[in-house]
Amino acid sequence: MDKLASQCDGGCAEVDSLTEAVAGQTFLLSCIFCKKREEVTARATMDWHFKPVGEEEFRHIFHYDHPSANILHRDFNNRLEWHGTQQHDIQIGTISIQNVTFNDTGTYRCTLNRILFLPNFQERVTVEKEVGLSVVTVANRELTAVVAEIMMYVLIVVLQLWLIVVLVYCYKKISKEHEAREARIALKAQAALLESKDNCDGVQLE
Repeated sequence: MDKLASQCDGGCAEVDSLTEAVAGQTFLLSCIFCKKREEVTARATMDWHFKPVGEEEFRHIFHYDHPSANILHRDFNNRLEWHGTQQHDIQIGTISIQNVTFNDTGTYRCTLNRILFLPNFQERVTVEKEVGLSVVTVANRELTAVVAEIMMYVLIVVLQLWLIVVLVYCYKKISKEHEAREARIALKAQAALLESKDNCDGVQLE
């Protein structure tokens, strides 16, 4: 049974949500709660709360109980969509915010309420995560992307320099071979000329 559970765990990964949204675009708020024992039947609901910057209290903005999704706060009317698990046993509770505004900056809390139907009893489990969201005008480039681009340009320059070195080496090698060939031809011509002269001298002596 433990082996089965470990294999099932490999199909779910609790990846953290992104934390930077661009104003006017759509942003995915990710919230994943992997169930440790896939063989156990369960039912779950998901709630999202939001606390704007400068405020103390969280607002209840979204509730999902398959198949019903409900937006609970007027500031998010027609702007939230469910992108999570489409069944009663929820593991992925991702939602999207449409047409992001600067007022969406703040802390989001996702809460999963799960009931595990065990052989002899039911177990209730509640887990939650928080995501701090900042809204910007233009997306900031990831450091890894910047480093990758710099490395790409460095690699291009290195390859170009290497190509120049190879071309110079090949040119010098071909030039030397050409000079050696010309020298051999000149030596052969000189030797033939000397041989011809010796033959002419022999004829005159006779």
